[in-house]
Amino acid sequence: MSNLESSGTPEPPHHGIASRIRTYFLTGLIVAGPVAITIWLVWSFVTWVDDLVRPFIPVAYRPETYLPIKVPGFGLIIAFVALTVLGFLTANLVGRTFVDIGEKILERVPIVRPIYRGLKQVFETLFSKSASSFRTVGLVEFPAPGMWSLVFLSTPPGADITQTLPSEHEYVSAFMPCTPNPTTGFFFYVLRRDVIELAISVEDAAKLLMSAGMIQPGGGGAEQQKKLAAMAETARAARAVRENEAAE
Repeated sequence: MSNLESSGTPEPPHHGIASRIRTYFLTGLIVAGPVAITIWLVWSFVTWVDDLVRPFIPVAYRPETYLPIKVPGFGLIIAFVALTVLGFLTANLVGRTFVDIGEKILERVPIVRPIYRGLKQVFETLFSKSASSFRTVGLVEFPAPGMWSLVFLSTPPGADITQTLPSEHEYVSAFMPCTPNPTTGFFFYVLRRDVIELAISVEDAAKLLMSAGMIQPGGGGAEQQKKLAAMAETARAARAVRENEAAE
């Protein structure tokens, strides 16, 4: 009779040491990975600005001239101060006059003019307090009936574009980002009635896209399933309304 049979009870299974090491490694990776990537991105940005600004700083004013080590972030501080002073100077009449003269000169250069206009509009849209950016997340029925895609909504189209659009109903500007890189995608105008606005932030929608649906807004659980069911019901109701309008 074997020892197992004599004991009367089976021995409990033992987890191998390789399995435990794998679990510990993945746990450490989950903890350290985001921190390491964040530090690397910040450090890369700081060193990039330092390398960009350092050639414009006289050698006598550089900290490494008097210290045995290079001080990281000094160029970033100089860039911040310089841009702040530039904004202060252009806020008054004299500075505004010089800026207008510089813009008129750039407007007369054929190749530079369209590049400058486009970049100026982009920067005004992104950093101006009065400018509007992506603040609303919505769903549009794409690429096929019954399939819904996330879009970011911005401002309505301008008067020139509105006059050429076929429908008299209100349009909105929509950007449909791609997965897993939300900086690329498709931009189009869509009827506001064909968009289902969602009560989630742009940040949560970006996480949803970059993770290919693995990171759901609000986490998981029963509450999240209720939200998803409500979104699906809203989408079905919107499609039914459009089908009725088309039938009429």
